[in-house]
Amino acid sequence: MLSTFTKSTFRQKLLIALLALLLWGCAGPQPVLYPNAHYEGVGQEQAERDIAECRELADAHTSSPNQGQEIAQGTAVGAGVGATSGAVIGAIQGSAGKGAAVGAAAGATGGFLRSMLRGSGPSQTYKNFVNTCLKERGYKPIGWE
Repeated sequence: MLSTFTKSTFRQKLLIALLALLLWGCAGPQPVLYPNAHYEGVGQEQAERDIAECRELADAHTSSPNQGQEIAQGTAVGAGVGATSGAVIGAIQGSAGKGAAVGAAAGATGGFLRSMLRGSGPSQTYKNFVNTCLKERGYKPIGWE
């Protein structure tokens, strides 16, 4: 009975960790606003609403890089490199097929994680669009973090 509870608890913790990682990856960089008179006058909540509106406009009028496609490409490249490396090491040890399979799995995992953690972020055109929108509303964007 105890091992079933432990497995269930482990799965819940793993699911929570994966969801947190997914949300962290989706957060992405945001514009940073200089606290000028307009910003001070409208406050942080209104500034956040204006940023969201400007981002929606940018989404509709620019083509931002497809992060999902970049993650898939990173995973595929990692799998290919891992399979090749694993096959070479496996051939030396007498089992090229097994080495290739293990290498492909390890490489795919590494490629996936590297692509997720690297996070390409929005394109420069997207950032410029959002910055221009915010400037027209009276803000002074100073960068993205």
